[in-house]
Formats: sequence, C-alpha cells, structure tokens
Amino acid sequence: MTEARKIFHRDLGDVQQELVRISAGVVESIPKCTAVLLEQDLAGAETMIMADDEIDARTIDLEDRCIQILALQAPVAGELRQVISALKICAEIERSADLVVNICKAARRIYGHDFDPKLRGLVLKMSEQARHLFSEATSSYLTMDAARAAAIDDMDSFLDDLQRQFIQAIFESHAAGRIDLQVAIQLAVVARFYERIGDHAVNIGEKVRFQVTGLPPEHSGAARHRQRVIGDPTPLGGIARPQEVPPTSA
Repeated sequence: MTEARKIFHRDLGDVQQELVRISAGVVESIPKCTAVLLEQDLAGAETMIMADDEIDARTIDLEDRCIQILALQAPVAGELRQVISALKICAEIERSADLVVNICKAARRIYGHDFDPKLRGLVLKMSEQARHLFSEATSSYLTMDAARAAAIDDMDSFLDDLQRQFIQAIFESHAAGRIDLQVAIQLAVVARFYERIGDHAVNIGEKVRFQVTGLPPEHSGAARHRQRVIGDPTPLGGIARPQEVPPTSA
C-alpha cells in the first residue's frame, strides 16, 4: 500500500472515530436534558444550550473533511459509500443535538409549572428509549453491524407508542385541570422532540446498512411521516392540526 493510500485510510478512520465521539455525546446529553426538564434546572438548560455551538462546529469540520476526501481522493465503491454515509450521519447527529437543545428551551418556557407523576414517568420512559435508540445507532456505526442497525427501526415503534401514550396523558391532565393549555402544548412538542431523536437514530441505522451492503436505504422514514400526519393527525391542546401535504420528492 502506498503512503497516499495509508493517509487516505487513516483519514477515513479519523472521520468515523470523530463521528462516534460526537454521537456518544448526544447519547449522554439525552438524559441530561430530561433532568433539566423534570428538575426545572435553568442553569443546566443554559449550559446545554451554549454547548451546542461546539457540536455545530465539530460537525461542520467533519463535513468539510469529507468533502476534501471526495475532492482529493475520488473514492469509489465501498470507500465512496463510507464517505457519503459519514456526511449523512453527520447531519443526523447535528439535528439530534438540536432536538436536545429544543427540549432544554421548552423546559425554560414551562419553568415554574409542575406536572403530575404519570406525565413525569412517561417523560422518563421516552427519554430512556430515545437514549437507547441513539446508543444502538452509534454502536452499529462503530462496529459496522448491519443486523444491529436494521433492528433500530423496530425498536423505534416502542418510542412511537410512548409518544402516543404521553399525548393521551396530556389531554387527561389538562381536562382534569392539573396543567394549563400552554403547558400542555409545550409538553406535546417535547414528546415530538424525543420521537424525532428516535427517527434520526433509525436514519443512522439505514446509512450503516447502506455502507455495509451497498443497498439503498428504504424510504421508511418518509412513509412513517406520511402515515402520522395524514392517517393520525394528533391534536395539540384540543385543537386538531391541519393535515399536511405529503412530500412528492423521492
């Protein structure tokens, strides 16, 4: 192997390791943002919101490195899939970190409002399942385990069920007068943030399968989205959302 090829493979390995480190940080941040929400920790919320700038900078740097590899090395076949997958996984991780920040911001908006033990318990369950999904996605990428990556989609169904239970519990709590309308709306949005973290974990799993097998990922995420917004429009705060038009692009 020539020196240039050794450098190329080293660069690919460095990209993967940095992606794993950033993703592992997101895994750790999920229970932290949940604690911020449940404990009404304003200082903790501010710390996590400010820390997102570093994640943004690291993901931008990784994207630049991937583009440099594409431009200078012109990879093909499996190596090309590795770079393309890294680029797409980088975006999934960055968006998931943004969702963690959004949970912290929601915690600030409902500061001073308590909610009942049933809601708190469901928040903890959603948080743990989202953390588990993202941990599995991170591990499958590190080990290039296509079978493990494929299982993430099925695991995500549990998080979807928890979200539906949480929405129902919000309605019940609001109807009983335990939380006001604005808190109910914010909590419903928080549930959506956890659910979206799970979706990003599924997407990472699909990119891992693509990198390992070369088969294009199924458009299961788009299908789930269409089913959710058209077949089951979830009302927020007792007001049904308008139905969204399904995406027409591939």
